[in-house]
Amino acid sequence: MEKFFNPRSVVVVGASNSPFNLGATICNILQYLKFEGNLFAVNTRAEAVHGCPGYSSITEIGEPIELAIIITPSRVVPDFVRQCGEKGIKNIIIESAGFSEEGEEGSRLQEEVHTYAREHGIRFLGPNCLGVLDTRSRFCCFFGIIPGKYDDAFSNVGTISYVIQSGGVGALIMDSFQTDVTDVNKMVSIGNKEDVDEADLIDFFDRDPDTEVIGMYLESIKNGRKLLEAARKSQKPIMIFKVGRTSEGARAALSHTAGMANNDVIFENACRQAGIIRLKAISELYSLPKIFTSMPPLKGKRVAVFTNSGAFGGITADLLVDAGLSMARLNRETQEKLAKTGKLYNVANPVDLGPTIAKQTFIDIFDILLSSEEVDGLLPVPNVWQQVVIDAIMELEKMCRHYGKPAAIYIPNAADRIIQIRNANRISVFESPEEAVRALTVSYQHYRYSMKKGS
Repeated sequence: MEKFFNPRSVVVVGASNSPFNLGATICNILQYLKFEGNLFAVNTRAEAVHGCPGYSSITEIGEPIELAIIITPSRVVPDFVRQCGEKGIKNIIIESAGFSEEGEEGSRLQEEVHTYAREHGIRFLGPNCLGVLDTRSRFCCFFGIIPGKYDDAFSNVGTISYVIQSGGVGALIMDSFQTDVTDVNKMVSIGNKEDVDEADLIDFFDRDPDTEVIGMYLESIKNGRKLLEAARKSQKPIMIFKVGRTSEGARAALSHTAGMANNDVIFENACRQAGIIRLKAISELYSLPKIFTSMPPLKGKRVAVFTNSGAFGGITADLLVDAGLSMARLNRETQEKLAKTGKLYNVANPVDLGPTIAKQTFIDIFDILLSSEEVDGLLPVPNVWQQVVIDAIMELEKMCRHYGKPAAIYIPNAADRIIQIRNANRISVFESPEEAVRALTVSYQHYRYSMKKGS
């Protein structure tokens, strides 16, 4: 599996100098990323593409190849897979469309591909996929990607790895991370997943020391038992957004990747049994992972809220209770400690600071709440009306790690202001109170799953 992400030699089959050729964009991005291995192109004219030597067939290449990327019309893909087998290539990414998602003839071609792959011991991704991206090895074979578009992803290497059935969802995640504090480690588009599937990749990412969180967008489950077994073995958070909850969604999935969506009630129950976090919105694929990468787990339901805008105490209390968490009940001793920190409007939960401008007041309140035996985690909702508030929030992440308790921070400001503060200071801030509460919920959910798996 490693050769899909860090190959030493690559051939792009179907890359040419024809206008709008997608294979050429793969050669171009690999050259832009300064791919250090040997890179070749195969096309009917045997022409060089973006400096990559050209050949008319795979078998003509005189050097060993570790990975073949095929992006040609579907009717010729089986023959190229056969050539890969004759060449001794054991890893293939088939980005071509026109297989089982397009009916009987496409299904026949897909089975022919699988037959040749089995004969030669080949593992392959796809068909009908976007490819892979690895920010650490600086390898990317997404077709159509524009050099320079995702430079930040390769500069700020992350710890979240994704398995997706849609290139469009992958682009959404990459674009969204440009305004957040988390980043991608690896991303794999599996398309029709005729060979390598989501369970294989869970196994791989579970062994990958650079992966902390596994995120997945799925349109179907190929082998439910295999997926559940892989998930049960993993101690890492596995977050899945699966389409096809309705009959119309299932029909759309079928036309996209030939993925007939499975029974949703069965899938929901299976997720609970296997310790999989089922996401409720596509945005959660990129908004929630930071609760795992930046904070300790939530080990209980009791959450303390503090705010300098009283309205959000009631708003977040409702959201926490609706989510199945609870407002921590602070005892008299804790409330007396809080009362000594400054002129607070309320020392019960939610703690209301009012327009406090002393950094030390914030720090003292954080310390009292995090050290309290009645509190499992925090939901800070500070309006950032002074720089001192940002300075205090920046201290909170270190304090959370010290006490082993998480904080899901929401700043009740407009989205552009939240993003500006988050990017400028590299702090893990959520963009709505619902998002922050959801983050605490999935943190607690994963902690309970991990305890069951470890028992």
